[in-house]
Amino acid sequence: MILIELFVYLGIVAAGISGALIGIKKQLDLFGVVFLCVTTSLGGGLIRDVLLGNIPPVAFVKPSYFLVSLIAGLLTWIFYKSMMRLKHVILISDAIGLGVFTAVGANTAMLYYEDYAFLVVAMGLITGIGGGVLRDVFSKEIPYVFRKEIYAIASILGAVCFLITYEIFSPIIALYLCLFITFSLRILSIIYNVHFPVYQTEVSNRKLDA
Repeated sequence: MILIELFVYLGIVAAGISGALIGIKKQLDLFGVVFLCVTTSLGGGLIRDVLLGNIPPVAFVKPSYFLVSLIAGLLTWIFYKSMMRLKHVILISDAIGLGVFTAVGANTAMLYYEDYAFLVVAMGLITGIGGGVLRDVFSKEIPYVFRKEIYAIASILGAVCFLITYEIFSPIIALYLCLFITFSLRILSIIYNVHFPVYQTEVSNRKLDA
């Protein structure tokens, strides 16, 4: 259980950093940056808990989650210039958060509904992408999951990996494998520019020509 908690805090920090960085890039004020940070960190888990009937959601029961996210947002605000010297820091942070939250979401669903494979995968996906979707909506961006990026598929495959390996090995190993698969697929898709095709309409072609 201690290791799972560490996973959660890792995901909160990583996702929070990505949210705060985007908030700063969008020139939000400090409150807006922190709000986007917390939304990215805790949004997916909140949606998951509501759907699973785990009321009140863990994000409200454990204030330490909020405090860790808050600190991550404030530190990102303070050290923004230093962090932006690191290439692809937003994408890497987002990929870590995606991997961690997919694993934690699938594991949470497994604890409640271990006989419902589709539900386990769905909760892994929702926990993984939920915070990022809310972040992008609030910052007026088309969410990654709706673009050509290999994003949701990485989360789905990671959750499926968790489901398969949960009984074969152990829950902890399944968590590690889910995180690794999700993170690796996301990063590899970025490195090698692997993405889904986008249907080219006349409007989109005119935009490209312009």
